Amino acid sequence: MIRKISCGVGALGASMFAATAAMAQEAAEAAPAVANPGNNAWMMTSTVLVLMMILPGLALFYGGLTRSKNMLSTMTQVGAAAALAMLIWVCWGYSLAFGATSYEGMLGSFISGGSYFLSSVTVDSTAATFSDEVISEYVFVSFQMTFAAITAALVFGATVERLKFSAAMVFTAIWLTIVYFPIAHMVWAGGGLMFEWGALDFAGGTVVHINAGVSALVACLILGKRQGFPAEPMPPHSLTLTMVGAGLLWVGWFGFNAGSELEADGTAGLAMINTFVATAAAGLTWMVVERLSGHKASALGFASGIIAGLVAVTPAAGNSGPLGAIVLGAVASAVCFFAVSKLKPKLGYDDSLDAFGIHGIGGMIGAIGTGIVYSPALGGPGGDDFAMGAQVWIQIKSVLVSIGWAGVGTAIAIYIAKALTGLRVSPEVESDGLDIGEHGERAYN
Repeated sequence: MIRKISCGVGALGASMFAATAAMAQEAAEAAPAVANPGNNAWMMTSTVLVLMMILPGLALFYGGLTRSKNMLSTMTQVGAAAALAMLIWVCWGYSLAFGATSYEGMLGSFISGGSYFLSSVTVDSTAATFSDEVISEYVFVSFQMTFAAITAALVFGATVERLKFSAAMVFTAIWLTIVYFPIAHMVWAGGGLMFEWGALDFAGGTVVHINAGVSALVACLILGKRQGFPAEPMPPHSLTLTMVGAGLLWVGWFGFNAGSELEADGTAGLAMINTFVATAAAGLTWMVVERLSGHKASALGFASGIIAGLVAVTPAAGNSGPLGAIVLGAVASAVCFFAVSKLKPKLGYDDSLDAFGIHGIGGMIGAIGTGIVYSPALGGPGGDDFAMGAQVWIQIKSVLVSIGWAGVGTAIAIYIAKALTGLRVSPEVESDGLDIGEHGERAYN
């Protein structure tokens, strides 16, 4: 009797357990997703690392490359453009790039909508990662905000020492709206044109570097050359500060690249090692090419190679094995050297700090090269069905679209800024320096 009762209770318990489990599963499916604390912490850290790339990293890197009379104006343009980008991102940039509303048809290939002023974002809302995990949407908004901020600031590397501060601010607002936000959507958002093509851009080869580099070239062509260029020597006033800035950029770039996985996992680790080795190879390659070209291996060359390697590995960070990243960094560094030392003098354009020569050219090499190093035969993470030719063609199409969109959009933005504020400072201000003429202060007394 006891055994029969026991068996009866066991069957009833099993039935109740099954029902309870089913109810728990239904409740779990209905409950909102909760952000993974570890991934959230990593992404918050990555976001702050990218901020460090802007201030002080890029500001010091660019500032040291200018003449001393333009040091503060250069740093101020970098910082103020980034700050303005952050505010615009919250107001409408996040909506246009990653908003909750997906438009039907062609419009949805270029922009999204909804969430203006982060109206639909709360402390409980989440953003999906590349697995079943989620992170806080506020963290995702902040992370992507720093990308928009640094991309806007990169453009001014081609126009420093003669562009008005007011023109820089007007240009930034328009350029972000019509150039950066649509390209970010096209590449990184579901339904975006290049996203649907299957373009590989892990951390911004097209969105950040080709975009900024091509925009820098168009802006400096419209703006015109600096007084005395190229006959008058215009050497960097502080390679020490430039080297410090390059180091800060390299450190911050781990947030840029490894953070773009959106999780603290093995792919983030792959992006991390690739950011180490591609950059190391590129820095040394630039110095070797300098020697082979009859020059001394220089600190400026090493710093330039570091940036070229970082730019090239950005789209490939999680899309390449370490060996592919080394080759990609070395190739990009050598090509960027010749773009800066041979192509620019031959064509005669005044890209003050080589924003196009390094970010534009390096970004193109990295974006197209990613289609090669993704191959599992080269140590990349591509699957057994990976077709290199097809992927490279997708990468080339994405590069061409990015070049065209950035070029046309930048011309529109720069001419609107010219109509509203004028572009160049007066010849007197340019001669005296923009630190005094535009901001009433000096970097050094």
